[in-house]
Amino acid sequence: LDSWVDPPPLGTRRLTLEPLRVEHADELAPVLDDRGLHTYTGGAPASRDELRQRYERQVVGRSPDGSQRWLNWVVRRREDGQVVGTMQATVSQTGDGVVAEVAWVIGTAHQRQGYAREAALEMVAWLRQQGTVAVIAHVHPQHRASIAVARALGLAPTDVVVDGEVRWATGPKGT
Repeated sequence: LDSWVDPPPLGTRRLTLEPLRVEHADELAPVLDDRGLHTYTGGAPASRDELRQRYERQVVGRSPDGSQRWLNWVVRRREDGQVVGTMQATVSQTGDGVVAEVAWVIGTAHQRQGYAREAALEMVAWLRQQGTVAVIAHVHPQHRASIAVARALGLAPTDVVVDGEVRWATGPKGT
């Protein structure tokens, strides 16, 4: 995983995906300050300071033991520069090759516009160009919007359930 590049800027017709920086906490805190975003995942919104601390850990780009690469992006609308959410991929090496576990969060005020699908498709396309052999996402079985994004990515549900979320996967043996 040492050969993996840092996450580059990515873009779609409507969105830009900027590599995460600690300073993004200032813009993201109000977008993510919504209990509704935690309906299916549990927990509570993080404060601006808590986000800054989290982002300080994430921008390092790898787990302390080096077994995972952490790739994080901020999703921004092109038309007005508004931050709408985040995309994340945790990349690791398995016996079958490089696997990416992906996640997405779009602020409630920006949902139902296809942003999660559009940004996730761009991120996964880039991950596949880098040689990823499988993509995984964990989705709560009642979170219809995230299920739709997982399906758009070509993922299928597996029998694996982790913390109440179904593992969706594509790749060798449904890794």
